[in-house]
Amino acid sequence: MVTTGGRTESRTLLQVFRTADEDLKTLAGSTPGETVALFEFLMAICYASKSNPPVPERWLDAVENRQPFDLAVKWLEDQPGSSWDLFHPTEPLGQNSLLAPFMDAHAVGPAQLVIEHVGDYNQFFDHHHLAHTSPLTAERAFRAMLTQHAYGLSGRARISGKATLGDTITNLATGRLGARIRVIALGETLGDTLRLNLAPTTRRGTFNHTWTVSGLPRRGFQAKPDGRPVDGPADLHSVLGRSILLSPCTLANGETGVDRVLVGAGELLAPLPDSLVLDAVYTGTGTTAKPLAPSPARALWREAHALYAAVADRNKRLDLYHRLATLADRPVSLWAVGLIANKTAPLSWLSDSFPYRPGREEDLRHAAHTGSQLAEYVAASLVKAAEAAWRIAYPNPKPADKKLQTARFDARPDHWAATEQPFHILLDKVVAGACVAESLQDYGATLAQSATVFLERRLDSLPANARGFQARADALRTLTSELGEAKAPDQLKPKESGREHHDRHQHQR
Repeated sequence: MVTTGGRTESRTLLQVFRTADEDLKTLAGSTPGETVALFEFLMAICYASKSNPPVPERWLDAVENRQPFDLAVKWLEDQPGSSWDLFHPTEPLGQNSLLAPFMDAHAVGPAQLVIEHVGDYNQFFDHHHLAHTSPLTAERAFRAMLTQHAYGLSGRARISGKATLGDTITNLATGRLGARIRVIALGETLGDTLRLNLAPTTRRGTFNHTWTVSGLPRRGFQAKPDGRPVDGPADLHSVLGRSILLSPCTLANGETGVDRVLVGAGELLAPLPDSLVLDAVYTGTGTTAKPLAPSPARALWREAHALYAAVADRNKRLDLYHRLATLADRPVSLWAVGLIANKTAPLSWLSDSFPYRPGREEDLRHAAHTGSQLAEYVAASLVKAAEAAWRIAYPNPKPADKKLQTARFDARPDHWAATEQPFHILLDKVVAGACVAESLQDYGATLAQSATVFLERRLDSLPANARGFQARADALRTLTSELGEAKAPDQLKPKESGREHHDRHQHQR
């Protein structure tokens, strides 16, 4: 947990809900995905304990009056301690005890539990084999388990189906958050954040304590199962996306850790209704609409216009964005998280925060969309400038070499890396009430000036001879021409001085 004073510390579930508004700012996972998984777990407890508003009319009151989490505290206090035991012999928290008979013969090191390290379920990214027995602390293992339940990728498990429960236990499905962007509205405290995201409903559902003790029908592993319907948000936020079993050990400091694990296929869910995916941001329209997915080629800020479009075009009474619009001129942050993967191998986490204030939806949408378009135009101009330098620097190129040779002068990577901060400054200005047109003009000027600097740095590798000087001049001339063309966005064109405007006006007359 991160306190309002900036300290990071561990707290029990009871302490979390008792102090959610006193001194807790937010959750503190080791990765964005782990933080989301912890948040999902707390949300499931809130729904199971009826800590969410029952009807839409009560949601705003709960947020504005800082409704305490007394029901969550009472629910946790009434639960038997065995329900929260990570190492219970028959009902381990969040796990499938049906794997117990196979632990001695098939369990491996705990590395495969950590989604960032698991890769193809054979090796670490740094080539340490997953059978390595270096233990995890119980707390670290619990967090990693929750992350697997939410974000586990498809692939093959390192467990023998024929020797255990059946062949289908080796077929891992993608977790419910593994292929889309999850959006969470962040408030001033952890309690505020929970209330902002808790949807009003009386159909709360079942909390998934463990695989074998539940009124919900669990899948088998002898045949390919059908996805089961979700019975409510508590079920969804605590769904057991993996069959996992942890083997305890004693660490050097005397505490309990985990030294061996089994990971296999978990729950399969039927397609979720819109009422259970209230944060989803969709791209496309009609039948082509699909949830915004993480992309290795596009940073999240480049898709911010889709997020603001979801806010501006809200048409569901209960969705997150409709509810946020009812806040009385109160700013919040929209935190977006996704997992980048290459098929079965996780590559990196994407996360970014975007400001939001009720009443500024259309301005934010316009600023984000135009800001993204300006960045795209500058990138396209830098490509043309790089090709202009290439044509002079390489007079007799082989066609197969063009891509690598042009990359020498291509400043797009520098441009994209440097544009994120000006883009966020643009959004912050708009949220604060600044003129959108003037803010976009300042943003465009920053991009145009930076593009020239980045191109010049790339051109510095040219030799100091006639050919090098010509290539440099042609590239810079091309960039200037592209940014100043009639078709170029006005925000990228240099502002005219008063004298220049007068002279152009007189000439036109």
